[in-house]
Amino acid sequence: MPHAPWTEEETRIRQALCRIGALCYQRGTIVGADGNLSAKLSDGTIVITPTGAMKGFLEPEHMAKVDMQGRPIDQGPRASSEVGIHLVCYQERPDVQAIVHAHPPHAVALTIAEIDMQMPIIPEIIVTIGGIPTAPFGTPGTPELPETIRAIVRCSDTVIMKNHGSVTLGTNLMDAYKKLDMLEHTARILWLAHTARGGLSPLPEAAVQKLLATRAQLGITTRNTLENQCGM
Repeated sequence: MPHAPWTEEETRIRQALCRIGALCYQRGTIVGADGNLSAKLSDGTIVITPTGAMKGFLEPEHMAKVDMQGRPIDQGPRASSEVGIHLVCYQERPDVQAIVHAHPPHAVALTIAEIDMQMPIIPEIIVTIGGIPTAPFGTPGTPELPETIRAIVRCSDTVIMKNHGSVTLGTNLMDAYKKLDMLEHTARILWLAHTARGGLSPLPEAAVQKLLATRAQLGITTRNTLENQCGM
């Protein structure tokens, strides 16, 4: 497909969207034409996966390009129908450069079972992101859906949309993907524990505070939902 010359930055971003999309597909966190990924260029425009595409088989020229209002800025493919999710995140978080919206099965299953992923159980998650808040159900493909996450993404880099999927925010695409990986791995552990004993119990508050205290020692300064009480 012919295209105008891309900058080095845009070429790199388009290639990264293909790689991360394929990784999500291989790991089963995005299947079929589900999910969408985006990254913000230094000029403020957004490169995003196209509507109806299988994310495991994308090429750089398949990507759409929009402005911060979601308007197309070239004659390329049409942006994902869920571009609103990405716009809300970029509007609320100027520090964010990339977003991955996926459908990780264990994490979504926990929302259906009404198991709270903000519950402090896994030490590594407590220290890093804190927990994963759950947004209320919103109808996919409508303006209602992105509004369900607006308040949460102000204070969290991860969110699960009830019965639907996850949104992870990052300083780059790999950072956003890393948080998706952490989210689904945590969900799988919680699901296994819940299945084994029929319920989950959080760590005692004293243990949680000791873990949070190690953040300063480790030099971790990222948003932590247990520190800022996001989604609670």
